[in-house]
Amino acid sequence: MSRIGRKKIEIPQGVKISLNGGVVAVEGPKGKNQKALPPMTSVKIEGNSVQVERADDSRQARMMHGLARSLVQGMVDGVLKGFRKDLEIVGVGYKAQLAGTKLTLNLGYSHPIVYNVPAGIKINVVEGTKLSIDGFDKQLVGEVAATIRKFKKPEPYKGKGVRYVGERITMKEGKTVGK
Repeated sequence: MSRIGRKKIEIPQGVKISLNGGVVAVEGPKGKNQKALPPMTSVKIEGNSVQVERADDSRQARMMHGLARSLVQGMVDGVLKGFRKDLEIVGVGYKAQLAGTKLTLNLGYSHPIVYNVPAGIKINVVEGTKLSIDGFDKQLVGEVAATIRKFKKPEPYKGKGVRYVGERITMKEGKTVGK
């Protein structure tokens, strides 16, 4: 058996899990999330724990077993605690503003970039240069952070752009005047 897949998932207080065919729905204090199970896997609810099972011992089924368990655990963690990604904007004149569900980014282009924040995601802008992205869906939080970072990746000469907090950028040496 998969080492990850065979672990039981404990259902904490305030979290409800339901099955509808091959779809697992998890509801908790932060929101409601649902995902389709990978093929060759099934979920069994026993009291206050969930066990993920696989159809057979083929290599594909073993891989899907661990994946299914990780997805269900991530959904439980998301509706209970939530997920967060922090970004920082580095550069003179680079800033972000949030108006309702529209994030406006000034990143050195001739025009501002307007990004519509998807449902289930909460963005907080601090000092115009620090963004925190919160949500209950781990995949969606990471996807939104990656999309915002993609608007202006950190460049290797001055380090200007949008980066994750704590991300290290390998700096290159600029041109030197020869003699």
